[in-house]
Amino acid sequence: MAAMKIAIIRQRYNPYGGAERFVERALGALVAEGTEVTLITRNWDGAPREGFRTIICDPSPGSWLAGRAGRDKAFTACVQQVIAAGDFDLVQSHERVPGCSIFRAGDGVHAAWLAQRARFLPPWRRLAQRFSPFHRHVLAAEEAMFSHPALRAVICNSHMVADEIVQYYGVDRSKLHVIYNGVDTHDFHPRLADLHRATVRQSLGLSGTTPLLLYVGSGYERKGVPQLLRAFVSAAKSGAHLLVVGADRKLKATRRLAERLGISESTHFLGPVKDVRPFYGAADAFVLPTLYDPCPNAALEAMASGLPILTGIACGAREWVVEGQNGLIVDPLSENELARALDKLIRLSMEPAAHLLARQSVEALDLPTMSSRLLALYHRLSPQI
Repeated sequence: MAAMKIAIIRQRYNPYGGAERFVERALGALVAEGTEVTLITRNWDGAPREGFRTIICDPSPGSWLAGRAGRDKAFTACVQQVIAAGDFDLVQSHERVPGCSIFRAGDGVHAAWLAQRARFLPPWRRLAQRFSPFHRHVLAAEEAMFSHPALRAVICNSHMVADEIVQYYGVDRSKLHVIYNGVDTHDFHPRLADLHRATVRQSLGLSGTTPLLLYVGSGYERKGVPQLLRAFVSAAKSGAHLLVVGADRKLKATRRLAERLGISESTHFLGPVKDVRPFYGAADAFVLPTLYDPCPNAALEAMASGLPILTGIACGAREWVVEGQNGLIVDPLSENELARALDKLIRLSMEPAAHLLARQSVEALDLPTMSSRLLALYHRLSPQI
């Protein structure tokens, strides 16, 4: 039997990106099965390339003058040409490319994100969002992809995303397959506290008993960092500290906000780091009051490390939370509610049972399980694998 030919589409590699880590794991699982894999990308520099072929679809220089929408359209057109000429058995896209056979909705549903985003924008920005050429392009591409006859399956990384796809685009539920992001349950484990708690806290000038909340992620606006800082004022007055890990173009402005709020002494901004494990080990609890997040890897890693979490109502991680036992779910736009929840989270983090339940809640979402479920889907779609 001839080897299965599958193409995987992702525009570019980001070493901190959850989607890129999913792609790497999918590539590894397919190559190990003897599948002939082709990665179609704009830029995959800095990532492993062993065992599969890479096709570069880099838009023409002129497309950059048309902004993000023009660049995306040019990339999509290039990909569609490669697909047409490639004789692939399956095409799995992590971008909104009409004509793919499998779409992995790792970034969620753009229409749902815009609805959430509109909740906190002032009227003039809501109007700008509504008529934004980029957002209109993404919505059109999303609708075209979900309605395209070539689409056979959608990989959703949470039930929340599956429900949104049905709500906004009416896709038949039989096409929707929930496969959570996997986590390395060996690397992310409660023993990180034994390895790193004392050292990291010493570097921050904190005692072993100082309540320490951890945030990990980029995209501060979407993930609710400004609201988090304003809500943290009360907890800071009670002696708690907040550790913010992750890159963002508004990092300096966010530092200034902490200064204006009078919490700069209690808030530590580390920027991007390649190894976040020591910080999971140092923290007492994890905070991600995101406005919209399909399935954040950071929350999964935190819970695997034994940390109770606080997250938002429009976050896929809510599916792992047992309210008041291993975490809390809040509307991040209600800063009073968020402030009260932070106080509750600190008290919850003092209970050993909360840490144990956090670990148990995601222990089954390991990498081998994710890979086996992914391969099982490929087997159903193409008996050649």
